[in-house]
Amino acid sequence: MEPNTCFRTAFRLAASALLLAIVPIPALAEEAAEAKEVPVIETGRTVSIEYTLTLADGEVADSNVGGAPLTYQQGQGQLLPALEAELEGLGAGDAKEVELSAEQGYGPVRDELFQSIAKEQIPEDARNVGAVLVAQAPGGQQTQVRVHEVKESEVVIDHNHPLAGQELHFDIKVLDVE
Repeated sequence: MEPNTCFRTAFRLAASALLLAIVPIPALAEEAAEAKEVPVIETGRTVSIEYTLTLADGEVADSNVGGAPLTYQQGQGQLLPALEAELEGLGAGDAKEVELSAEQGYGPVRDELFQSIAKEQIPEDARNVGAVLVAQAPGGQQTQVRVHEVKESEVVIDHNHPLAGQELHFDIKVLDVE
């Protein structure tokens, strides 16, 4: 074989090897595309989570573990804003613990949200501390209130959210992001 032929053959082999090296394997290309398409929690996404809400004293205030997931749309005000911010960027399968102060949660207990009502206006079976009643606001909307104190001639009801003034601890697992 003459020298030019050997050189051309070696060049062709090297060029073929180079082409093989830069042509992606279809399965790897598909995996790379799928990896880029994994949705994360961001505004407008529909998210399903499993959670346990615990108070500072360790009491479990709420949980859906073992039940139906909580599904919400990120950015629509369906969760506490501080909680939504903490979940931003997580994907399905991620878990996170989130601590919220009372101010980040349901706010402080506000004294102006306590109201004294004549005892006769409260059903007799609801005249005990902790009883939950449904009140109607001037605009017609209904809201839950709790009996805070029972006095001789009046009952003090509390319009604050039941978790107002509480630090909140959430254990969250993201089940799905669409």
